[in-house]
Amino acid sequence: MTAEAPAGEIALWLDGEVSAGRLTADAAQRHAAFALDRLLKKLAMPRRRRRLLGLIPVGRTPTVRGLYLWGGVGRGKTLLMDRFHAAAPVSRKRRQHFHAFMADMHDAIATARRAMAAGDPRDPVEIVARTLADEVKLLCFDEFSVTDIADAMLLGRLFGRLFDLGLTLVATSNVAPDRLYLNGLNRNSLLPFIGILREHCEIVHLRDGADHRLEGLSAADVYLSPLGPATDVATERLWASLSDGGEMTCDLHVKGRLLHVPRAAGRRARFTFPELCDQPLGAVDYRTIARHFELVMVTGVPRIAAGERNRAKRFITLVDVLYDAGCALVLTADGEPGDLYHAPDGNEAFEFARTASRLIEMRTEAWLRRAASRPPKATKEGVTLTSPTS
Repeated sequence: MTAEAPAGEIALWLDGEVSAGRLTADAAQRHAAFALDRLLKKLAMPRRRRRLLGLIPVGRTPTVRGLYLWGGVGRGKTLLMDRFHAAAPVSRKRRQHFHAFMADMHDAIATARRAMAAGDPRDPVEIVARTLADEVKLLCFDEFSVTDIADAMLLGRLFGRLFDLGLTLVATSNVAPDRLYLNGLNRNSLLPFIGILREHCEIVHLRDGADHRLEGLSAADVYLSPLGPATDVATERLWASLSDGGEMTCDLHVKGRLLHVPRAAGRRARFTFPELCDQPLGAVDYRTIARHFELVMVTGVPRIAAGERNRAKRFITLVDVLYDAGCALVLTADGEPGDLYHAPDGNEAFEFARTASRLIEMRTEAWLRRAASRPPKATKEGVTLTSPTS
């Protein structure tokens, strides 16, 4: 029987967290930590040694095979990847939520296409890939999930070039590569990317176990349920303490248009569920809110019917964005997180399982302490104050 390799930086950190009682021992997490440590070791090798060991094919741009870490919600994938990103001995590295990255890529390609229309003969995807490869050598994605046909059509071409240009990818996901965009429109357009992903990334399954987000929950007053007069009274009392009588309305500038914030107080904002999820808003709008406010209150979250996919997707995206930004979230809702949407099997079921788990984590005292210490990410630039509310 082959002896286990010595624990590396991430595995040792994980062991220390378990010994200190901050994490629970988990064999699947430790297996994933060893895989990330192997990748750290390869990234730290000089290029010549990597080529001698056969880690870089002859004639190819120097690259290191990355890692795709997948498993159920609350299994610690993001925690492990963030530790890896901090430890990676790479100067040009980026950690980004997948949907935010793809929005940036579509914007960049639209700009390149305008340049092509003006006479630039270069392929827009080639322009974007080379620009990104010059800026980033290690790209870490959180929550890799393909739900959009435009993303599916772009991924193969874009990452085919990025990997050729030397990019190393590390990604977390709730689904195995072969189940990405399952039953999606024109899914065949994604199949070349899945092959490219398997060629350039080790696939590591963080097998089922406890959802560690469910541990250590407290009865915080930031998730108020069910809806009704008692919740309304508690909500107004909480908002009064948060706003301290200094409530205003304001407009945020989002790509040449205005996003109205009906109630704001310093770095705190309050919306109703229809204002955020029944309007044609998307991730870029929610990211703008997250940049300007440390706490977001959303009132009147209903039980979403299975057929209300647009409402559900907006709510999923809203929670994803606020979670990724580290915001505090106050909700009044018509049930516990797992009861708010019973999606049919498919992408929405995976996505809302993650949303429910994140809502549970975001009502813990530990999350609120982190959100309270979050530094401002935006100034008053890009905000138009309207007037005090009555």
